[in-house]
Amino acid sequence: MTDTADSSGARAAGGIGVQPYWELTFDADGDPDAGQRDRLVAGAAQQRVTDLLVFAHGWNNDRSMATRLYGRFFAPFPAMAGAGVRLGYTGVIWPAMRFTDEPIPDFDPAAGPPQAAAPAGPPLLDDASLRALARVFPGRELTLRRFQELLAERPAARSAFDEFARLLRELVAVRENDPARRLAEDVGTGTPAMLTDDPLGVCEIFTAALEKCGHQELFGDGLGRLWNGAKEFLRQTAYYAMKRRAGVVGRLGLGPALGKLVTGAPGTRIHLIGHSFGARLVSYGLHGMPPGVTGVKSVTLLQGAFSHYAFAARLPHDPDRGGALKGVQQRVDGPVVACYSRHDSALSHLYPLASKLSGDSAGFLGLFDRWGAIGHDGIQAVDGARRLKLGAAVPGAGCVSVDASSVVRDGPPPAGAHSDVCHAELARVVLAAGRVVTR
Repeated sequence: MTDTADSSGARAAGGIGVQPYWELTFDADGDPDAGQRDRLVAGAAQQRVTDLLVFAHGWNNDRSMATRLYGRFFAPFPAMAGAGVRLGYTGVIWPAMRFTDEPIPDFDPAAGPPQAAAPAGPPLLDDASLRALARVFPGRELTLRRFQELLAERPAARSAFDEFARLLRELVAVRENDPARRLAEDVGTGTPAMLTDDPLGVCEIFTAALEKCGHQELFGDGLGRLWNGAKEFLRQTAYYAMKRRAGVVGRLGLGPALGKLVTGAPGTRIHLIGHSFGARLVSYGLHGMPPGVTGVKSVTLLQGAFSHYAFAARLPHDPDRGGALKGVQQRVDGPVVACYSRHDSALSHLYPLASKLSGDSAGFLGLFDRWGAIGHDGIQAVDGARRLKLGAAVPGAGCVSVDASSVVRDGPPPAGAHSDVCHAELARVVLAAGRVVTR
């Protein structure tokens, strides 16, 4: 990929058709590329950017995929901005991943509507996903190879499932005093039950969930069939690590960077956008801003993959505690808008199961109330929060949930419409939330 830069440091990256555009890269510990950060701050001031859109991707596993998402999402904005508006664009790059067997409909507009699911094959861990996992979990190649072997062999023995779960726990373990431990939680639930429950029961529940999402019979029978759920167990455990990392990068990385941006480009209004775990990242970025920073004018969360109670002052099931981000919305000089869709099966079925998993039931009743995600049903249990249909006027402050099901609706199982977010209607939500003058 070839990039060119102007004197301000803004880049025309492959797949990005808007200008000026800057990238802001963080490592797994939240440490920024200081040169990129400084070029962004100086460039926004030099080019007199009035409104800066800062977008954080979800589980894209490399820069090229993230920039393709940014290019498509940002494409409608220049034509929408009104007179006197000078938009700038920033793509946050952080070390996340996705499994390569997950189709992402947004990135292939010529593909047409999603097709019926193909007949189920064995739940193998392909080499490309193995390499992606190795980048996320460096130094754990032998453990990852063992996952690949077990999924290929599919032993009909409880001990094999026990081994699989033990290796998963080891894979995502962090030190007791590691800040990542506390940044994994949205409602104070600690280690997800899937990592502590009976492994065979966990795999059975995930197998049932996959059938519900995919509307098809899965590969194998007997205990061998439960290896379909074991692969999903691996997937959800990796996502748990990515969820934790999104908190780290937001709180320790993006938050301080926003402080420097507000100080160095005081005339620029900042609008945060996040998709999936990127929605969690930008939300934790608010938490990490220095005291007194007031330059963020709006936040738009697209299919946010974190608890719908994260902003609550009191949890409905535990009134003595609040969400991990309680009150953070007050650090925004404007609204926090969560777009959600009933067609997002990744968040409507798999996310709450991975969060809850009591180990004794494959049922879905009651899951969403306590364990639901913002991208499934919006922000919950926040006093004064509003709920709107897509296209309605966005309030100027507070928490707002927008039902985007009319456009966020396409995508194959098991994730469904989770990544179907590149729509002009959602671009208009961002501009409306930020009170950006439009044509």
